[in-house]
Amino acid sequence: MKFILFICLLFTPQTIIGQNTSVIKNESTLFELEHPNGKIDFLVIDPAPKSKKPLFLFCQGSLPLPLYFNYKKEGLSLFGGGLTNFNYHDIIKSYHLVVISMPETPVIVDESQLNNSYWYYGDSKDKNIPSIAYQKADYLDNYVDRAIAVLDCLSGKAWVDNSQLVVFGHSQSGHVAAKLAYRYKKISKLGLSGTNIFGRIDQDIRQAKRDVQKGKISWQEASQKIEQAYAFYQNANNPEKLKNNPNLRSWKSFSQPAIDHLLGFNKPIYLVFGTEDIVSELNDLVPLYFIRNQKDNLTIKRYYNQEHNYFEVQHDGRPDYNKPHWNEVMNGFLAWALEPNQTANNN
Repeated sequence: MKFILFICLLFTPQTIIGQNTSVIKNESTLFELEHPNGKIDFLVIDPAPKSKKPLFLFCQGSLPLPLYFNYKKEGLSLFGGGLTNFNYHDIIKSYHLVVISMPETPVIVDESQLNNSYWYYGDSKDKNIPSIAYQKADYLDNYVDRAIAVLDCLSGKAWVDNSQLVVFGHSQSGHVAAKLAYRYKKISKLGLSGTNIFGRIDQDIRQAKRDVQKGKISWQEASQKIEQAYAFYQNANNPEKLKNNPNLRSWKSFSQPAIDHLLGFNKPIYLVFGTEDIVSELNDLVPLYFIRNQKDNLTIKRYYNQEHNYFEVQHDGRPDYNKPHWNEVMNGFLAWALEPNQTANNN
C-alpha cells in the first residue's frame, strides 16, 4: 500500500489534447492506450510537450524491464529501455523522444519486485523466469502492432511534426524497428544497433563454433550444442509445443531473418554494431544483399573492439566496464539522422 500511495502522490494528472495523461518526476509524460492485446503505456520524455518537433521512437531491447525503477533509497529513477546509457537530452533538442513499455510490465516497478538483472518477474515463482503473461505477449508482431498504435496516437498531436519520423532499435528491438519500418510507411529514417539481422537462433550455433576455435570446448561438445539448438528450434516451430510453452513463441518470431524487411524499406538505414559482438557477427554480410538488389540506402558503422553494449573488450575477451561508448554511438546516429540527405557509407 505504501508503494501505491507513493505513486499516486507523485503523479500529477492533466489533460493534453483531450487525453488523460500523467507527469512523472517533472521529466516525462505518461500516456495510456487501450489495445486489443492489452493496455499500452508509453512515455514522451518531456513533462509538457508543446514545441512542434518530429518523433524519435526508441525501441526497447528484450526482457520485462520497467521504464522507471523505484529504489528504496534513491526513489524513482528513469531507465526508459536503456535511455540512460547515453545522453538522451541531445535527442530531445531536436525530437520528441518516445519509449514504449514492455508488454505486461508496469511502468514503475519497486526494487523489491526486480530480480538481480533488474527486470520484473511479476507473479512468476522463479525470479529468473518472466511471468506467463509476459511470455505470451513477447513476440515480434505484438511489439510492432503496439508501436503502430502509439505512433498513430501521437501523429494527431499538435506538437508533433509529421514531416519526419525516426526509429531506433537496439538488440532484439532492432527486429521490431525493422518490421515496423517495413509496415509503417511514415517512418523516414531507421537505425538498428547490435541486431542479428539473420535471426536469434543462429548465434548459439556460431558461439559453439567460436568456443571450439578458442579452445574452450571440443568439436564433440560443440556438435552436441548445435544439435540441441536444432532440436530447440524444431520445438519453437511445432504448433503443439508452442501451446504448452509460450516462451518458444519469442524464439520463433525473433529467429526470423529481418533482411527482407530492410530491403523493403526504401529510406535511409543506419546499421551500427561492435566488431566483437557475437550477436552482430554476420552483419558485415548485409551490404551484399543491398548491392545484389541495387539499393544504396544502407550506412554501416562499426565500433572496433567493442561488444554488444559498446564496452571495449579486454585481451581476455571480457568487457571493460570503465570504457563505455554508448554516448559516441548515439551521437553518431543522431548526427546522421539530422543530416538532410544520406548516402551509403561503410566503415
